[in-house]
Amino acid sequence: MKKQLKNKKIAIIAVIAAIVVALGLGGFLFYTQNLKSVTTTSEKVPFEIKNGEGMSVIAANLKEKDLIRNTTITKLYAKLNGLQDVKAGNFMLDKSWSTKEILTVLNDANKAKGDEVMITFREGMWAKDMAVEIEKKLGLKAEDLIALWNDDAYIKELMKTYTFLKDDVLNDQVRVKLEGYLFPQTYTFAKDADGKKVTETFLNHFQSIYDKYKDDIKQSGKSLHDIITMASIVQYEASKPEDMKMIAGVFYNRLNQNMTLGSSVTVCYAMYDKLTSPDDCEVNTNIDSPYNTYIHEGLPIGPIENPGEDAIVATLHPTKSDYLYFVADIHGDGKVYYSKTLEEQEANIDKYNLRK
Repeated sequence: MKKQLKNKKIAIIAVIAAIVVALGLGGFLFYTQNLKSVTTTSEKVPFEIKNGEGMSVIAANLKEKDLIRNTTITKLYAKLNGLQDVKAGNFMLDKSWSTKEILTVLNDANKAKGDEVMITFREGMWAKDMAVEIEKKLGLKAEDLIALWNDDAYIKELMKTYTFLKDDVLNDQVRVKLEGYLFPQTYTFAKDADGKKVTETFLNHFQSIYDKYKDDIKQSGKSLHDIITMASIVQYEASKPEDMKMIAGVFYNRLNQNMTLGSSVTVCYAMYDKLTSPDDCEVNTNIDSPYNTYIHEGLPIGPIENPGEDAIVATLHPTKSDYLYFVADIHGDGKVYYSKTLEEQEANIDKYNLRK
């Protein structure tokens, strides 16, 4: 009997030991797995650490930019390995780096660029709003930047370097001649950068996007200027890539049937400085402007904002459908409703309470 009890105790101890080992091994695997890079594909990401930011804030920011897998594991690793002495400044990180590699760079004062300013430009920003951001961060006057972006002599000089810039940008009717080509992204600028250096930073990135899709652009049979103009409208109309592709298809369907685009976002740009709310675009569809696609057929005279890559891709590869109309719930969740006829469009507007 005693021997049986002893054997039973041994068995229980063995089971407990096995569980402890399994849990320990599982915990170790979880720990090491979450220290790996988020992807094996290289993708550069600008990252800023401000004075006074601690590891909790930094880890949260790294996670937000999809640079690490787990904030808790990152903080623990930093503490265990003496990598909490992060430096303030601007860094260029890579999504293919492990947590160890990222933290090592963030602890290296030589990699922190304190003489640079980081500015994020959202997809779909107007050139004039980008100029305001630059004025805030770099001190360059917004009005001087707009003047530079409309300077024919300067743009002709740029054409010698940037193969995507053609004579169709030299239209004196447009508001900003480089509108659409100031690619939205997070950039780092030297604190003493002038307007030309800032402009060429935008265009350098646009060149990389152009090179990436050059064959697609050629196969489309459309000019780059028309593609960017359409992409700017698509960007303004939708927030999700799948809706961008669908909306691009709808607009091409309308063009193919000699219908006006009838896009309210072109009215927004037509109103420009007079715009006070999104509803203004819906109730001023008769405004006299070459940007107004309710009263003018075809595309507007130029881009109405600076589109991102998703909108450009959507314009190059639209979703095919029979739809000719759509309406978005701009005051709700942004859901887009599509229809084939005007009657269906009106029914959707009433059904989802979208009438302005």
